[in-house]
Amino acid sequence: MLITREIVGGIGRITISRPAKANSLTGAMLAELTAAFDALAAEPALRAVILTGEGRVFSAGADLDEARAGLALSPEWERLSARVASMPCLTIAALNGTAAGGALGMVLACDLRLAVPGGKIFYPVMRLGFLPQPSDPLRLRALVGPARAKMILMAGQKIPVEEALAWGLIDRLAAPQALLDEAEALAADACAAGAAHGAAIKRMLE
Repeated sequence: MLITREIVGGIGRITISRPAKANSLTGAMLAELTAAFDALAAEPALRAVILTGEGRVFSAGADLDEARAGLALSPEWERLSARVASMPCLTIAALNGTAAGGALGMVLACDLRLAVPGGKIFYPVMRLGFLPQPSDPLRLRALVGPARAKMILMAGQKIPVEEALAWGLIDRLAAPQALLDEAEALAADACAAGAAHGAAIKRMLE
């Protein structure tokens, strides 16, 4: 399977598992990701979700062959990020490497973002001639401000995660071997509380 889902101790984990292709996303994988978040949201025991990838890259964005065939314009990207943003619990993107292109949408929609050193953040829509998905620029601007959002979306800059940390786009760096442990530690308080309590605090922050 290219998308795996599990829940242990109140923490759901969704993993993109296509490392031989830099975890690039097909249309079917986008639908699977949305379905995985739907399934976790229906779990009464759920208190947090960790989104991560297998291998050394979180995701290179759209699969190139499918992008050329129209995937870059698919509304499934926006459906996925909207599903992530609407999760009733704490959501944590644990970036095991570079996050690029449309894959950045679900990362921006998470509540927290951890990353391993050495990765980059970029979204080459200007160079490729596409518009970003509608919600992505708004979420990006809310995190880093308009000028830095333009650095990524209009100037096409590849931002090292160390710089992204200073911008507020990444919340914390973690060693590769400790990435998931750090993410689980951040979810500990949410796991100790009731689901309704976590959802209420999240609503207050929106």
